[in-house]
Amino acid sequence: CSSDLLAGASAGGLIARLGFRAALVLGGGVLIAAALGTAARPPFALLVLVQVPVGYGIGVLESVLNAYLAGLANATTRLNRLHAFFGVGALLGPLLAAWVLRTAPWTVVWLVLAVSVVPLLAGFLAGYPRPGPVAAAVAGDGSAGPGPRSAPEPGPPRDPSRGRRVAGGGLLVAALRERGVWLGAVLLAVYVGLEISLGNWGFSYLVEERGQPDLAAGYVVSGFWLGLTLGRFLISPVATRFGLSEAGMSAGCLVAVTLAAALVWLLPGAAVAVVGLLALGFFLGPIFPTTMAVVPRVTEARLVPTAIGFMNAGSVVGGSVLPWLAGAIAQGVGVWSLLPYAVVLALLQSVVWWRVARLLRAPAAGGVT
Repeated sequence: CSSDLLAGASAGGLIARLGFRAALVLGGGVLIAAALGTAARPPFALLVLVQVPVGYGIGVLESVLNAYLAGLANATTRLNRLHAFFGVGALLGPLLAAWVLRTAPWTVVWLVLAVSVVPLLAGFLAGYPRPGPVAAAVAGDGSAGPGPRSAPEPGPPRDPSRGRRVAGGGLLVAALRERGVWLGAVLLAVYVGLEISLGNWGFSYLVEERGQPDLAAGYVVSGFWLGLTLGRFLISPVATRFGLSEAGMSAGCLVAVTLAAALVWLLPGAAVAVVGLLALGFFLGPIFPTTMAVVPRVTEARLVPTAIGFMNAGSVVGGSVLPWLAGAIAQGVGVWSLLPYAVVLALLQSVVWWRVARLLRAPAAGGVT
């Protein structure tokens, strides 16, 4: 958790100093080194410490990719696809690791992880595409390729109020003055807290409150995560087809999430719980990437990477604290409390999104972009 927070807080400064390409290579390089260090079977204390750069490398990759895609055309669809593939990895990764462990020691899993990042780094170095408007406003690394640049002067952006270059810390301070950045961080904290609470405690709820067999409950929880992935692949293109803005699409998803949680809570029967949890995953899916996509419209371009990093850090806090709170409440009063807890979080994120939507500037023509 601490390494993810550090990655989110430092992402904007890394991009300002190094550019998008070098920041991605740095994050991937740290991840490779940490994975190889883990595979070397270090003493336990060192094994624990090396997980900090593992989390930092992953956090840098996530924050920088989010910031880069937020500056491209069709950012909402692109970011939904990026996060959908996160879901694909979350579904397939444990299965592949279990397959490896049938014939090899656990260190091989870390070696495979390290090797798999190498072509990713090669892709960043060789095939890095031209930035969009937001990317060009903050990246001066020369990675845009040939053609005109929106920000021809290399290096970190200047703070017009002070007439000098803004260091990473200055960018973070400036981003923290933006109300939209704080709202986005709170929204993602609540979102990830709700998502992980349902994913972690849904199995116990189905078994203890709805009488589901263990195997069936496990399948339903896997279906929840699969629904999250499918929602990110499918909802944004459908919204674009019908000309919905990001605000309209997210509002519809939030209403659906709240209704699904309320129906599972209030209506008896295992079938309702199963369908409701699948629907919760499906409609929760687009909220995180769509929030990232609208960051360029709630703050100025030079602050977008730092804002996204900070919002990522907020999501880590929510994903740590709120599922713990859900478990503590369930231990005290019963696991039945999971669904009313989910309804409260769903309503809270709806209120925060309403505040974010009020800050959005005029939406681009053509619906969701």
